[in-house]
Amino acid sequence: MIPFNLPTKTGAEAGHIAKVLEQTYLTARNYHKTCQAWLQETLERKAVLLTPSCTHALEMAAILLNLKPGDEIIMPSYTFVSTANAFAMHGGTPVFVDIRPDTMNINEQLIEAAITQRTRAIVVVHYAGVACDMETIGNLAKRYGLVVIEDAAHAMLAKWRNRYLGTIGSMATFSFHETKNITAGEGGCLVLNDEVYASRADILQHKGTNRTAFQRGETDKYSWVDIGSSWAMSELSAAYLYGNLQSAEAITAKRTALWDRYSTALSPLHEKGHVTLPVIPPECIPNAHIFYLKLRDKSQRDDFINVLRSKKIDPAFHYVPLHSAPAGLKYGRFSGEDRFTTIESERLVRLPLYYNLTPESADMVIAAIYDYFRVQRP
Repeated sequence: MIPFNLPTKTGAEAGHIAKVLEQTYLTARNYHKTCQAWLQETLERKAVLLTPSCTHALEMAAILLNLKPGDEIIMPSYTFVSTANAFAMHGGTPVFVDIRPDTMNINEQLIEAAITQRTRAIVVVHYAGVACDMETIGNLAKRYGLVVIEDAAHAMLAKWRNRYLGTIGSMATFSFHETKNITAGEGGCLVLNDEVYASRADILQHKGTNRTAFQRGETDKYSWVDIGSSWAMSELSAAYLYGNLQSAEAITAKRTALWDRYSTALSPLHEKGHVTLPVIPPECIPNAHIFYLKLRDKSQRDDFINVLRSKKIDPAFHYVPLHSAPAGLKYGRFSGEDRFTTIESERLVRLPLYYNLTPESADMVIAAIYDYFRVQRP
C-alpha cells in the first residue's frame, strides 16, 4: 500500500529522544528551548511558544482576544474544526465566508460584507501552504480595527512576497502534527507578532502564573496572576521535532520535488479537462504541504478514491465545510452565498505526499491516475 501520509523521519529523531531519556528530569525543557530558539531565529520573531498542538495555540489566541459572548470571528468554512471551535468555546461566533476556487483560501473580496459592529478578528487559513491575499486582508483589518490571526497549520516555511507565513498577522498558529511537513508527532506553536499579546501569552502557557518573570529574576516569587493551563509541548515531542527542524530545508526541498513531479506529469490531464490542478499565485512560495486534484464532482471523486485504493494507493478527500456541520449550524453562521465552499470541497482529493515517498512510488500514483481516465501517459 502507498499510504496517504507517513510522518517525517530524518533518522536524527531517535538520538534526540534517547538524550531526553538519559536526563534526570523529563521536564528539563532543553529541547523545548532549542526548538523555540530555532523558530525564533528562522521566523525572526521573539515570541514563539511551543504548544501541545495547533489546537491549543488557537485556543490561546482566542483567550488573548478577551472575547465576549456574541463577538464575531470571520473565517473560512473550509478548514479543520479547531479553527472555529477554539473561538466558539470562548464565546465567539464563527462567521464563515466563501472561498476562492483557485486556492481554496478565504475570498478576500467577500470579507468586508461580513464585518459587523461585533467583528473582532479575521482568521485566515493558508490552505496547502499557499498564502491568502494578506495585503487586501491586512488593509481591511486596519480600516476596521480588527485583529488578523493566521492559521498557518499547513504553512511552515511557506512565504508570501518573501515573508514567512505566520509572521504577517498579529498572531499565528502552526501545527507539528504527524501529517505536517515538519512534525513532533503531535504539537504546535503560537507566534506573537504584536508585543501587546506576548507577555500575557507566556502567563497563559504557564498555568496562569508569572513563572517566567520569576525565572528571569524580575520577582522574588511566582504566583497565580491570570487564567491559564498547561499549554507547553512535552520534552519528548520537542526532541522529535528538533530532528525534523535540523533538516527543515531538505524536507521542504524533497516535498517540493515530489509536488513538481505530480504537477508536471498530470498537466496533460488538466489540459484535456479531466482534472483541475492547484493554482499558485505569483506572490506565493508554497511549502508543498498538499498536492490535490479536483474531479468533476463528488460522485467521480469518490469513485476515483475507491479505484485507487483497489490498486493499493490511498488518496484522501479533505474537510467537510464547517457551516454544514451540526456544531457549525449551532455556533456559527455563513455570511453571503456558498458558491464555492461546498462544491469545490466535494471535488477535491489529496494524493500521497510525504518526505519518505520515493519518486518510484509517486510514478505509480501517476500511472494509476492515467489508467483511471484511460489516457495514455505522454
